Amino acid sequence: MLTYFRCIRSKILNKESGLVNLINEEITHKVFGEGNIVGHEESVITVDFNEKIKKFVYPDAFGEFITLNDRSVAKSLEKIFLKREKKEEALLRKRKEEQERLALEQQLRDKLKNNRIHESSQIVFWLDVEEQQHVFTDWQVSTGTIQSGVNKGQPNRAARLRPNSAGLLTVRGAEQRETERQILGLYMVNEAYSGNLSEDGMVPSHAEFRIQLSDQEAEEMLFWNYYINQNHPHRTSWNSGKYRYFDNVWTAQILKDIIALRTDEEQIKEAQRFLEYFCQMNALDMNNIPEANGALKQS
Repeated sequence: MLTYFRCIRSKILNKESGLVNLINEEITHKVFGEGNIVGHEESVITVDFNEKIKKFVYPDAFGEFITLNDRSVAKSLEKIFLKREKKEEALLRKRKEEQERLALEQQLRDKLKNNRIHESSQIVFWLDVEEQQHVFTDWQVSTGTIQSGVNKGQPNRAARLRPNSAGLLTVRGAEQRETERQILGLYMVNEAYSGNLSEDGMVPSHAEFRIQLSDQEAEEMLFWNYYINQNHPHRTSWNSGKYRYFDNVWTAQILKDIIALRTDEEQIKEAQRFLEYFCQMNALDMNNIPEANGALKQS
């Protein structure tokens, strides 16, 4: 008995049947006894049991009901079965992964619909000197206070911010031109944070998704490579205000460029995890992020 044969379903067509010629092979059936294979099609074998013709599903019948009497042919057939089984397992894995991907995309669409994710729900901070000294230890930044009107002195709430938002940290030295504004790092907003409910104007970070750039990396990561005023594409001005909103896709571009810029494997993985999480939270396809086309890249 070839008990080591596995019973596999015949969802995959027997395109390899020519590798083993089963015609005229002698077999033993558990019920019908000795027989001879007289026909072999893609998914059916025909067996002659002393002039009693029976048809069986191929390859399901092997291992359960039918065994080949020739051990060498049986071993050859077993190799084919194992190879086909691996193909079927790979196909099932691929189908499962596709189902999971589609389910995730649906969840993201639902999240986008239910949470009404704004296309520019990221925030860019202009760090002052004091903030630069502790931002990478405290990992939170203030949105500042309202400067005039009846609410003067109250926290300037960034209403668009949600757990899908990232805080981009930028700086420009007093002697630098605006076009030299650098990106020092970024972080995901704390998953429990909501900008329109903030009481103190502080924007706290997620416990995991934080990136601090080195001085050398910051020199390569210029803010105006990404930011663009659609009405005035060549304009590079930040006249006033502690923060401004930033496009979701631009943030993904920054993360993508940080990954390309880095050489340390752990730091690359850190940025990749950040990008994956960011795209998931913002319903973006991380495999189709366009190249940056900010004001500095306009001809």
